[in-house]
Amino acid sequence: MSPTRRDALVQLGALLGLPLVGWPLVDGPLTGESRHADDPLAGTILQFQVGRARGAYSAAEVTTAALARCRAGAELRAIDQLADTALAEARASDARAARGALRGPLDGVPLFAKSIYDMQGLPTTASSAAWAQLFPQAVTRDALEVQRLRAAGAVLLGKTAADDFAYRGNGTSSLTGQVRNPHDPAGLRTPGGSSAGSAVVVACGMAFAALGTDDGGSNRIPAQFTGVVGMKPSFGLVPRTGVIPTWPYLDTHGPLARSVQDAALMLDAIAGPDASDGMADRTLYARGALDALRSDALVGARLGLVEFHVPRAQMSAESLAMFDRAIADCVAAGAIVEAFVPAVNRADVRDQFAAASAARGDVAPNHNAPAPTANALWRYFAGQGGDAERQVQRGLAPFRAFYDVLPADWEAMRALITQPYEADAASQSFARSRATVVERLAASFRAQRIDAMVYPTMPFGAPAATDPWPDVRTTLGYGNWLGLPEVSVPAGYGANGMPAGNLSFVGLPGSDARLLALAHAYEQRARRFTPPPFIG
Repeated sequence: MSPTRRDALVQLGALLGLPLVGWPLVDGPLTGESRHADDPLAGTILQFQVGRARGAYSAAEVTTAALARCRAGAELRAIDQLADTALAEARASDARAARGALRGPLDGVPLFAKSIYDMQGLPTTASSAAWAQLFPQAVTRDALEVQRLRAAGAVLLGKTAADDFAYRGNGTSSLTGQVRNPHDPAGLRTPGGSSAGSAVVVACGMAFAALGTDDGGSNRIPAQFTGVVGMKPSFGLVPRTGVIPTWPYLDTHGPLARSVQDAALMLDAIAGPDASDGMADRTLYARGALDALRSDALVGARLGLVEFHVPRAQMSAESLAMFDRAIADCVAAGAIVEAFVPAVNRADVRDQFAAASAARGDVAPNHNAPAPTANALWRYFAGQGGDAERQVQRGLAPFRAFYDVLPADWEAMRALITQPYEADAASQSFARSRATVVERLAASFRAQRIDAMVYPTMPFGAPAATDPWPDVRTTLGYGNWLGLPEVSVPAGYGANGMPAGNLSFVGLPGSDARLLALAHAYEQRARRFTPPPFIG
């Protein structure tokens, strides 16, 4: 006799060390009737694990289906490379399951990383045709986040396409072409970027979750444009070792997923300090802190509605309706939503940084000073072994085409590469100003007893990939400058079937777990995710 759902929950909960009975595992965040019984890749990670515990399928079977879906969706151009080790990893997980020795909730779960991550056995292309030609060899190491996912038993399907070197927000790769938005049958609209492929594979059920990066919206933009959950964790929560660098004082890595619950499980596996990243938060991290999500977390929560970050006059009627409905959903779930005027907003954040440095008599702050990026690129290659200086010189021209603050002259660049990014004067001034301005923001949180700010992730939907964005200011850079954690959750769809907006829950550094809980409670109330028309 096969075990009941409750039996499977009890058994799996004991195996994973999670209190699964009572979790929203049947319908989860999907709208309408659940599809996960027939299609495990359409559900959540824990739904997958429950079905697996009941004997409905194995990790190898679901991984095989995921790889088939990836190949069937080749026209979306979301995949950089598939790994030939995925099935072996899935079978190893099934063997652990048979012994009652699963490593945790991610064991056997198909996931992706972004093209700028090192993954043993694959070249790191950075989604750049020039870089792929210069560095065609498979790397022999995993990025730290990939290491941590493997240690958790996850199945790494491969790597997703992005904008070249994760620089822009359109999903345009010179290597794989323009990533397509799966909600747009015409294939014209951008999925956003730079973590375009990661958002698309998640939306289409090619994987449960994927790694992305965010320096100025690169997780949150594609989350909104493809209608999935995207998170920018607190700056420093996730070390970035083994990933082609961007701006060391802004760069933040985090998950994209179809549900907040899945994003939390992935973040829990990759978070925590490591000495290899000089900007990583050194706070002791206890794994398991992010998985205790409750549907009633919004009851009594105080949400600060920042109207300055809601450009109502410039938003479409649909986007504005989606946002207002999202706020109403929060209230219906028990939240107290009130107007909040933070001590720093998206319009004055740069001025406040400059004023703080001037008041200290410090050098001018610079978030994208050339020396830290030069040193981070050198460290990236040094971590692979071999002659890091030679590799930097070899790859400088295509890299600098995007990170053009770097000197074109090799001798000038060479003088920067071994200067530790932790000691750069302009960058350290930026970090000191960040601390000052964040404390002002924290004081305004305390004064009004606010748990989180809420506002639209972006005030407009996906434009055509070939069109410029609307001239409407967003809060994307605001979050990166201040190092704030932010969880972006789908809020609804327009009449054309395209995602019309996401709601962002934004808090002070270190409030990641609280934000995930609030976002999960909203998601369970609203249930706004709708899978795109594409199903391979």
